Amino acid sequence: MNEILRLFPNLTARQVSQLEALYGLYAEWNQKINVISRKDIEHLYQHHVLHSLAIAHFVHPTAGTEILDFGTGGGFPGIPLAIVWPEVKFHLIDGTGKKIRVATEVAQAIGLENVRASHIRGEEERGRYDFVVSRAVMPLPDLARIVRKNISQRQKNAIANGILCLKGGDLTAETAPFRRTVETYDLHEWAGDSWFEEKYLIYLPI
Repeated sequence: MNEILRLFPNLTARQVSQLEALYGLYAEWNQKINVISRKDIEHLYQHHVLHSLAIAHFVHPTAGTEILDFGTGGGFPGIPLAIVWPEVKFHLIDGTGKKIRVATEVAQAIGLENVRASHIRGEEERGRYDFVVSRAVMPLPDLARIVRKNISQRQKNAIANGILCLKGGDLTAETAPFRRTVETYDLHEWAGDSWFEEKYLIYLPI
């Protein structure tokens, strides 16, 4: 939390309270449904919350923007982003019903009114959104193929509608088909922590 407060100094007291509540909620749910690695739960804020919030450093959506969290699992990156972007609407989807239950319960427990969650596979989702966000769900070309249908043609933000995904490692092959349009942001340069080495935010306009 200290690192989050350093990197996001303008959070309101309510937002800080919501973020602080996440550890207890996920620790409790993780005992019932394994949505986060047992060893990783102690690093929830660094490996999951702050990682998700990296998107909020590079992108600043307008009020009313609609975002699809594709393959949200237990609610990442959607729930941390919904906390810091209360005027943005989120639809969290995942093909595993147990994980969607966790995301739903966590969102309700902290009073998030801008989140809805659905047990549905990405191929079946038909809604239109300004952005699709994800965390290492699948290779970028496969993700782009599936969610292209979900990107709205109406533009309301400073950057074009498209995909915002968090990934790690060598992304040369994944980004090669989109080399003229894709943008890559190094998270280690932003956060400074060694855990963020070779971790990136990928922005692909659609």
